[in-house]
Amino acid sequence: MKITFDTKSAKSDALVLFVTDGGGLLETGKKTDKKTKSALKRAIKAEKFQGKKAQSLVVSGPAGTSHDVIVLMGVGKQRELTLKCFEKIGSALCGVLNAHKAATAEVIFETGSTFKDFSEAEAASRMATGLVLNSYRFDKYLTRQAKDKKPTLRAAAFKVAEPAPARKIFADEQKVAGGVFLTRDLVSEPPNVLYPESFADIIRKELTPLGIEVKVLHAKDIQKMGMGALMAVGQGSAREPKLVSMEYKGGDKKQKPVAFVGKGVTFDTGGISLKPGPGMEEMKWDMGGAGVVTGLMKALAARQARVNAVGVVALAENMPSGTACRPGDIVTSLSGQTVEILNTDAEGRLILCDALWYTQEKFHPTHIVDLATLTGAVIIALGHEYAGLFSNDDDFADTLIKSSRNIGEELWHMPLNDAWDKALDSPAADVKNIAGSREAGSATAAHFLKRFIKSGVKWAHLDIAGVAWTNKDRTSAPKGATGFGVRLLDDYVRGIETE
Repeated sequence: MKITFDTKSAKSDALVLFVTDGGGLLETGKKTDKKTKSALKRAIKAEKFQGKKAQSLVVSGPAGTSHDVIVLMGVGKQRELTLKCFEKIGSALCGVLNAHKAATAEVIFETGSTFKDFSEAEAASRMATGLVLNSYRFDKYLTRQAKDKKPTLRAAAFKVAEPAPARKIFADEQKVAGGVFLTRDLVSEPPNVLYPESFADIIRKELTPLGIEVKVLHAKDIQKMGMGALMAVGQGSAREPKLVSMEYKGGDKKQKPVAFVGKGVTFDTGGISLKPGPGMEEMKWDMGGAGVVTGLMKALAARQARVNAVGVVALAENMPSGTACRPGDIVTSLSGQTVEILNTDAEGRLILCDALWYTQEKFHPTHIVDLATLTGAVIIALGHEYAGLFSNDDDFADTLIKSSRNIGEELWHMPLNDAWDKALDSPAADVKNIAGSREAGSATAAHFLKRFIKSGVKWAHLDIAGVAWTNKDRTSAPKGATGFGVRLLDDYVRGIETE
């Protein structure tokens, strides 16, 4: 979608005007109402339109204007406006414009007030970002989609007082949105199209031209290096596992990198511990963590972030077969720790433990964030509103939570406890992959991963099982893959850049 910022008006199908709480028109709205012989005020009164945040009212074919429709967009109470409010307004506007078949829109960006914590340019850019993010569609396999079902909106022109700073801010935001869209594409692909080898190929194709060094380890490399946990998960599939590293060098040469590690189970049947059939098709997005890491690395490189960053994704397909690992197997991880596999459906932590150890050994990061659609238990605890955050460092966790609030991708800081760690002790190996009870399922999974974090490394684990996919439209995320985590972690990296 084409987004522009200018001081001049642009020809468009739709004109978008802000309305404040209580149905109040702003300066341009009042002038337009006069041109239309009070058509806007009459519509507001007739529909009892209150101008609440992201509420809309569409006036079709008003006389006195060349626009097909005028969209009155509520901004609510001016003193309560935040950047997240503007993103929500932009996201809602996208749906309204498509519903009324507008191809182009002009947004008159005036709010009738100044902001204490952000500029008009930031607000306009954030609104445009919400509009763009909500324009995403994954429809490549719809060969018979009716024309009237397809989105129509292709351009939006924002009329602002100072376009230059808005253009600069949005240029970065648009690159980050590109990372979000890559993540959504990956998570949306069917498992017969996206599997470890094809995933690795996409990473090379997307990231190498941006200057990221991509290295792919194949099954023979994984076995030779001693990644017994990763190999165990992938050995039941005809498609061999991969481990892919993405190295971006945008910071000082002496600066140690920050690392992001993602779970990439491209399809999860549960293995020998087979999942129930109903709903299993959703397990195509069990690679959501790896998708986020890939999209994030694209975003950082595209906007030329001034930081050294590493992305590592462990890719495997968890299938039952004569070669699959069994409950009761004991494998040796890359760290040297032995793992007793009691449940083959607790596979994400197995591939992550080798990926985490590899990342620390190879790249020596100061901070590691891992992301995984790891447990159903986190959905029971937090629903689909928050991702669970576990960390060995409270300050690191607080920094990530601050970024989550800035963006609106919410994290909830979950506890760690020695009792949950002890529950993972095995009489036959160094650690077992499940605790043996359903209590604190997300926490015991986090404690498993924590055993593979070296002393002195600040680590955070994001369990995104409840937020990687949505079954309803949300702000900046239409139904489907959300890309949750790309913008959050980009915001965190921006904080590192300014240190």
